[in-house]
Amino acid sequence: MKKIVDLHSWNRAEHFAFFSAMDEPFHGIIANVDCTRAYRWCKQEQQSFFLYYLHKTLIAINHTDAMRYRIEDQQVVDYHRIHVNATVSRDDHTFGFCPIYFEEDFALFSAQATRQMQSVKERSGLCFNDECARNDVIHFSAMPWIHFSGITHARQLDGKDSVPKISVGKYEMQNEKMMMPVGTFVHHGLVDAYHVHQFLDRLQTELQS
Repeated sequence: MKKIVDLHSWNRAEHFAFFSAMDEPFHGIIANVDCTRAYRWCKQEQQSFFLYYLHKTLIAINHTDAMRYRIEDQQVVDYHRIHVNATVSRDDHTFGFCPIYFEEDFALFSAQATRQMQSVKERSGLCFNDECARNDVIHFSAMPWIHFSGITHARQLDGKDSVPKISVGKYEMQNEKMMMPVGTFVHHGLVDAYHVHQFLDRLQTELQS
C-alpha cells in the first residue's frame, strides 16, 4: 500500500524540485553504530548476526517517514511498508540479488530470509527479477571484510531511481565497544541529513534493545 504525498502542502516541495533537477541528486553519509549488545545476543542465542542487524535496519527504515518516500511518475509516494533487496555472497565470491519481505517478528523474518538466501546461493548469476526492481524496498549490501569510511554506488543517472542504498562494513572493537560502519546513500529530494540521523538513531536504539 502507498499514498501520494501532496506536494502543494508538503513543506519540502521546493527542496524536492531543487534536488530532483540535479544530475546526481543522491548524497551519502557514513556513521558508526555500536553493535556490541546485538552481536553478543546473536552469539548467545546462535542467531545470524547479519539477519539480526538487517531486521533492525528494516525496523528503523520503516519508522523513518522520509526513508519510505519514493518518486514514481513525477509524484512522491509514501509506502506503508518497506522490504529489502539484499546482495547475498556465494562461496565463489560472486553475489546474487535476494528480495526479502519485512516481518515484524524476527523469527518469521529470519526463517523466510534464510530460505531466500539459500536459493540465491544455490544459483548463479545476479538473480535479478521483477521482485528485485520493486520500489518499496531498500537496496542493502554487507561488506564484512572492510571497515569503510566512504562508499559510492553504481547507478543509472536517468532520474528514475529514488531507492535508498544501505551498506554495512566490518565491525571492529573500539574502546571496548564493537562498532560497525553504516553507509546511507539517499535521494536528497526526499531525505535530508536530519532524516538520516533519525534512521541511525532508531537503528542504534534497536541494536541496543
